[in-house]
Amino acid sequence: MSELLKAGETAPDFTLPSHVGENAGDTEDKVMLSDLRGKNVILVFYPADWSAVCGDQLSLYNELLPTFEKQNAVLLGISVDGQFCHGAFRENRGYRMTLLSDFEPKGEVAKKYGVYRNGDGFSERALFVIDKNGVIRWSYVSPIGINPGAKEILQTLKEIQISENAEGEKANA
Repeated sequence: MSELLKAGETAPDFTLPSHVGENAGDTEDKVMLSDLRGKNVILVFYPADWSAVCGDQLSLYNELLPTFEKQNAVLLGISVDGQFCHGAFRENRGYRMTLLSDFEPKGEVAKKYGVYRNGDGFSERALFVIDKNGVIRWSYVSPIGINPGAKEILQTLKEIQISENAEGEKANA
């Protein structure tokens, strides 16, 4: 694993295919990180669809999705699974967040963020909160078998909001 990107660094841009649409044969949708400028972004790297810890972690974030959206945040899950696997996993679990496939070339985006596990070909269980300007405000790697929860994500989004409000007040003064 290369070094985890830290707070203050610019988040590397990427374009990844998302889960497949609900109708077979839909063209794949791609998500480009830079297209989300103006919004905060929560990147959730996780090892694999269908594993117990990953399912629990994503279920928690799925429940918190309205809270994230109130904080002007978009939630993106990223693993090395293929887009059809993501589509089935998302539908089976009732997830509303976008799942992105870092499948080909395998783990390319995880490598850019310093969270690819060369030994087993998965990504670490890692979180990044990126502000509306594309700057990483918080990053964390959890032990692979532990659900990291959402406390720090919510705290970082709150800090971003406080900072933006202070900037707005300065501009209006």
